[in-house]
Amino acid sequence: MNDPYRLLNVPRDADPATIKAAYRRLAKECHPDRNPGDARAEQRFKDIGRAYDILSDPAKRAQFDRGQIDADGNPRAGAGFGGFGFGRSAAGGAEGMGFESFFERAFGGGRRTGGFTNSDAQSAFEEILRGHGRTAGRGESRTRGRNTRHHLEVDFLTAARGGRQRVLLARGKPVEVDIPPGTRDGQTLRLKGQGRESAFGGEAGDALIEIAVRPHPRFSREGDDIHLELPVSLSEAILGARIPVETIDGRVMLQIPPGSSSGRRLRLRGRGLARPSGGQGDQFVRLMIVLPERPGPELERWAREHAYPVRNEEGVA
Repeated sequence: MNDPYRLLNVPRDADPATIKAAYRRLAKECHPDRNPGDARAEQRFKDIGRAYDILSDPAKRAQFDRGQIDADGNPRAGAGFGGFGFGRSAAGGAEGMGFESFFERAFGGGRRTGGFTNSDAQSAFEEILRGHGRTAGRGESRTRGRNTRHHLEVDFLTAARGGRQRVLLARGKPVEVDIPPGTRDGQTLRLKGQGRESAFGGEAGDALIEIAVRPHPRFSREGDDIHLELPVSLSEAILGARIPVETIDGRVMLQIPPGSSSGRRLRLRGRGLARPSGGQGDQFVRLMIVLPERPGPELERWAREHAYPVRNEEGVA
């Protein structure tokens, strides 16, 4: 796999916001749903996901920058923990050595140097292992597998109403993801145990799915509320009318009060998004009066009869 900085086309000192923006742009371009049957695009999509998995995690990014892990997130040969060389061959490191043997070489055996003994060394070594998610002694390991990060683009209505959508996880594994009603753009869903398997017999990591919501041509969202602009005719605005209007759950009838002006907002209670605490938001409908392309003579005559006085440059009639 290539260098994650090169894959995401970001400098090595890029901040998290720059890295996230680059990942979302590239993941959107290379998503398999947008490139059906394109094996190269699918592979690049996977590589981009692994690169983001490294650079979006401050600890992993620091390990990569120090050369302790490779671009796949695997430990580099001889990198070890904190420079102790743990895991190398017996000729050059700690593999096969007990705590006393290892720390005898590292700290000069049982001699006290500034009050440091083998007992102290063992405690320090156990602390190092705990810091790396491992339990020293008897070969026991509790290391979890790494979490993986993925990008999933969903349409506005799927995010609003909820649904299921396919996503490719680590090593190209396809999984159907449940999209909860009211999912927000940028929200992260966690799939327990769907990340990398543990190399030490522990639990698998989780898959973290970042959601990108495609905009809708008519609906917009503010919090848990939906907003919509509704064209109405002049006669409907003046006389009032009962007309159909779209909501995220389908079409309903809306009563337009007589004498409504363009820009007036009407509320449809409970027609918004599901709230995490329960209940629904509302839908707000903004009326937009639309005139006919060619007003008839009767409309023109009515407009002249009801026209406002002509105002001068100072705004006085």
